[in-house]
Amino acid sequence: MRARKTTARRRARKRLMRDVKGNWGKRGKLVKMATETLVRARAFAFRDRRAKKRSFRALWITRLTAACRARGLRYSQFIHGLMLAKVGLNRKSLSELAIHSPELFDELVNIAKDHLPATVTATAAA
Repeated sequence: MRARKTTARRRARKRLMRDVKGNWGKRGKLVKMATETLVRARAFAFRDRRAKKRSFRALWITRLTAACRARGLRYSQFIHGLMLAKVGLNRKSLSELAIHSPELFDELVNIAKDHLPATVTATAAA
């Protein structure tokens, strides 16, 4: 007598149905549709975990650009000045500082301006 997959198959199907619970129509009821749905969902989740990092970085840079322009400095000059001053803050924390404590951000802008070459700051003022 051959061995059958009864218990393992039932367990796999129950796990699949648990994972697709809440999907609309056949996607949450039929095994084949549920499998396709789950494969696609996991692929999108994988892709979007990486896309999320990109979009947040773009948001922080946009915020920093606005904050720097308000203080008479371009974003690239600000980052370059901080790099020359060896300030090790990342864009996320700089963005948070620009929003929540502008006086501290003003000091960082002044530090960046002080460490930039004179020709760069003269062009920024013009």
